[in-house]
Amino acid sequence: MILRLFSLLVALYALGFILFAISLGTPAPADRTTVAAVVLTGGSGRIEQGIERLEQGRAEQLLIAGADPLVTQADLVEVTGARKRLFDCCITIGSESVDTITNAEEAKAWVQKNGYAELLLVTSDWHMRRAAFEFRETLGSEVTIIEDAVPSEPSLLTLFGEYNKYVLRRIGIWVGL
Repeated sequence: MILRLFSLLVALYALGFILFAISLGTPAPADRTTVAAVVLTGGSGRIEQGIERLEQGRAEQLLIAGADPLVTQADLVEVTGARKRLFDCCITIGSESVDTITNAEEAKAWVQKNGYAELLLVTSDWHMRRAAFEFRETLGSEVTIIEDAVPSEPSLLTLFGEYNKYVLRRIGIWVGL
């Protein structure tokens, strides 16, 4: 009986991983606009996509969450090629967070300070499911999260690691950790 239960759990875990791997996040529809966008640092193309959303008028304000405290506005202007005026009017560089959970907490403070009811969440396609889960847990139902994933080609190892983090975090929330 125990072997059957263990086998069932392994099969469910494997099936879950397969579904996770084939249903990665996608970019938000091109006609979707909002006032606020949050970019999570740590992956290629994320900051650029967030800035692009500002330039396209799909968002009016942008929080770059989790930037290294040593990174300056001038550094980001140089690296991204964005116009300085965007940073002056519309981009907040947050450096208080170090992981996905604290990214959501940093974004919550920014959202509450500015009174936003909706935000565009920009992160890598493989990271979107866990990031959106954390944001929904932290921000609650008062804030609508629009997923805007950056397409990538993650390795199997990256997917496996992210799936395990996602499963463990969901279990942690479920048991109250």
